[in-house]
Amino acid sequence: MLRLWVRSEFRIAKVLCVSGAVSVRCNGSCSGASARAWVRPSGAATGLKTFNSLTKQKEPLILAREGVATWYSCGPTVYDHAHLGHACSYVRFDILQRILSRLFGITVIHAMVITDVDDKIIRRSWEENVSPSVLASIYEDEFKRDMLSLKVTPPAVYLRVTENVHHIVAFIEGIIRNGHAYATEEGDVYFDIQSIGDRYGKFVGAVDPQGEAGSTHKRDSRDFALWKRSKPKEPSWESPWGRGRPGWHIECSTIASSVFGSQLDIHSGGIDLAFPHHENEIAQSEAYHQCGQWANYFLHSGHLHLRGSAEKMSKSLKNFVSIKDFLQSYSANEFRMFCLLSRYRSAIDYSHSSMVEARTALGTISTFMQDANGLHEGPAALHACTGSISLGESG
Repeated sequence: MLRLWVRSEFRIAKVLCVSGAVSVRCNGSCSGASARAWVRPSGAATGLKTFNSLTKQKEPLILAREGVATWYSCGPTVYDHAHLGHACSYVRFDILQRILSRLFGITVIHAMVITDVDDKIIRRSWEENVSPSVLASIYEDEFKRDMLSLKVTPPAVYLRVTENVHHIVAFIEGIIRNGHAYATEEGDVYFDIQSIGDRYGKFVGAVDPQGEAGSTHKRDSRDFALWKRSKPKEPSWESPWGRGRPGWHIECSTIASSVFGSQLDIHSGGIDLAFPHHENEIAQSEAYHQCGQWANYFLHSGHLHLRGSAEKMSKSLKNFVSIKDFLQSYSANEFRMFCLLSRYRSAIDYSHSSMVEARTALGTISTFMQDANGLHEGPAALHACTGSISLGESG
């Protein structure tokens, strides 16, 4: 089991360490980048490589600023309990960030969005007979407690959508000004896919002419909402197009840009977010900043499945194990070891037997560390050593 863990950790350190970021300044030189091709950024080479979802292969890790990686991740939509599928993604990326910072001395500046207004939040608030803001606050607090329980390092900053609506409105206005979005008579605003030509489809290539359902006033069925007109009994804000609320994708583009500006090294999230969410983020951000490459590296974690099920663990499918319930039976270190026993990009099966395997591996390493510490301190200390290994704490 020890050899298994060492091989697994080395593979992760190699592929994760490999997990780098890059970023290119969006100036005149980047505005002419062609189509969907990834452009190797200029900047500070680290000597590392990372698997980049944009190219589907390992690429050199080059940072815009030497020794500093800017990192944005999609946070939770806070309408229900966080589950192990979420935990797996956040723990895996926490491990990646720790490898970058602890092994290679790279300062990771991490920002995460909290989606606290959304169709799911609104529906759930009606079911629970509470306001959307109260519901979102309850589950946001629970999410943060769960992450601390799993020893996930908090981001440098959490940003709520509802506290950034004015930035979102200004961001949409900028996209319209640049000729890449349009308002309808109904009070909705849509991104104009045709306006960016074949630059759309960086994750999936050419995209069939179909998209999200919505207004019949869309110019193209693939066009997606940046701003949704208000409906009765829903949260809404003033805008140049009337009262309404932001679309899902525009939230992340705006908030990432409000923290990091026109360039971003690393963007992470679950593999299910690659399309359409991250695809649309790229389109919006490059349209606003008028650049050809906004984020240089996208890292996507694999799904967590209940063993025997082809479906990912999700709230919508009601097939999830909450983090709170999980921690009644297993420890945070055991879950972190469970995540370490597979590549972060791979799908992973959760079951009692897989957790027993993780517990056994952790116990083997803990015993080894106790014995090694005892030998280092002397024979008398060997038998008195009772400490245990931690996979998530500082030091």
